[in-house]
Amino acid sequence: MSIVVEHEKRRQEILKKALDVFIDEGFENATFQKIADRCGITRTTLYIYFKNKKEIFNYSIKDLLQTVEQDLLRVKKDRDMGSIEKLTKVIILIFERLEENQQLLSVILNYLLYLSKSDSDPDYRVRRRTIRMRHILASMLIEGIRTGEIKPIDVRTMDDLLYGLIETAIFRLTVLKRPNVGELKEALKQALNQIRA
Repeated sequence: MSIVVEHEKRRQEILKKALDVFIDEGFENATFQKIADRCGITRTTLYIYFKNKKEIFNYSIKDLLQTVEQDLLRVKKDRDMGSIEKLTKVIILIFERLEENQQLLSVILNYLLYLSKSDSDPDYRVRRRTIRMRHILASMLIEGIRTGEIKPIDVRTMDDLLYGLIETAIFRLTVLKRPNVGELKEALKQALNQIRA
């Protein structure tokens, strides 16, 4: 059992150091060898944990998204909050996770730009990675409409608006290099007050 724990601990250490390589070098110029060097291990040892740099990168994104999804589900299940309160808390939690992971977001943006140059479809990849989060937001809106806490609205449009606020937060944190997105929290509250029944 302790071997599994040590293996996972080592993977996390590699991920942290790999993130530094991605930040310093960009996704394109980061290599498996550079990651191994930064970790103080051989490439052969690195292959025990990951098969290539893309897997390391994808694991970092998956780790962030799983944490966000767990936050969302925990809030969604809380029976002591109303729908507007849940939606507010969920989006603010997402904003906070984005602020905490500003460096990773910059690397993701770099990767998406790399994909767009290589005629890949970055929009498809982003949608694929965020569909569960969007589904949770939509189900919270539907629940609020069903209980009468939220006015009858077009759920897809409101889901797009909430997701747009998240995209705006990412833009402000990565491109504009803002340290936080506190002003978006007020915009969120205003938007949600407009749909309160």
